[in-house]
Amino acid sequence: MDGKQLGFGDYEQATAKKRTKREKFLAEMDKVVPWQALIDLLELHYPRSSSKGGRPPYPLATMLRIHLMQQWYSLSDPGMEEALIEVPTMRRFAGIDLISDRIPDETTILAFRHLLEKHNLGEQIFETVKAHLKKRRMAMKQGTIIDATLIAAPSSTKNKAGERDPEMHQTCKGKQWHFGMKVHIGVDKDTGLIHSVETTAANVHDLTPAVDLLHGEEVVVYADAGYQGIEKGEEMEGKAANFRVAMRPGKRRALPDTPEGRLENLVGAKAHIRAKVEHPFRVIKQQFGFQKTRLRGMTKNRCKVNVLAALTNLFLARHQLLLTS
Repeated sequence: MDGKQLGFGDYEQATAKKRTKREKFLAEMDKVVPWQALIDLLELHYPRSSSKGGRPPYPLATMLRIHLMQQWYSLSDPGMEEALIEVPTMRRFAGIDLISDRIPDETTILAFRHLLEKHNLGEQIFETVKAHLKKRRMAMKQGTIIDATLIAAPSSTKNKAGERDPEMHQTCKGKQWHFGMKVHIGVDKDTGLIHSVETTAANVHDLTPAVDLLHGEEVVVYADAGYQGIEKGEEMEGKAANFRVAMRPGKRRALPDTPEGRLENLVGAKAHIRAKVEHPFRVIKQQFGFQKTRLRGMTKNRCKVNVLAALTNLFLARHQLLLTS
């Protein structure tokens, strides 16, 4: 014993025989997140203790862990503060002792997020995780699958500004109107990991950021029917990749029922390969709960999406990372 007194919730959790799903998940992620690399990245921007005195800042490692839990559990700043107060497992993961340590309040949690947004650290976190995976031989080079998904934004105007988020827009898909943003990703066809991510308003065509989703070394690019004509764009000139874009449903139905027609359909579709791009989207939207924006403005949401993309890669690769750790 280290002499620290345990609260009732801590004691109950420590003596429980069965580990909860949250405990198992956080234990896994604790092992696969490249903590030191991320701390090295962030500490250049993190405030230091002042020689003039005053309350020292919370440890960077604690604030980073709190921020990642926010993404994993889709918690607001007040919700994260309440979770730290109420859930012993989350306090332990953050390295907080309820008896002797202060718990960061929602304002402190908000300030840390603003720090990431101000210095474009979301994108740097994504790149740091990619480098971490590459060191463990999870390179993403041969082929790319590109796709986009819609993320809803609040359409209510009951706020201080009296208007919807001006950086979000509406688009029609499947005869339904959606207001919000799009997340565009490029995914490695073999590993299923995200190597490129872009964010736009919902009314931006999928083709617009397509070139930014390619790393330039792929030999083949897979895409759904919404990317028809991608290889004809000026920005694609000089690209050596072979583009395999799915046919539009009407054209596919019109193919003759001959060996040549069936072969053309098979080459164009490759649905089983393109399906890999849905796995990261499932994690982002279902596992981590990012189906609707809570933040206003593209800068804030771009930072969040990049962090989520990094965490999605770690989640998808966790079993392989655990074997090599």
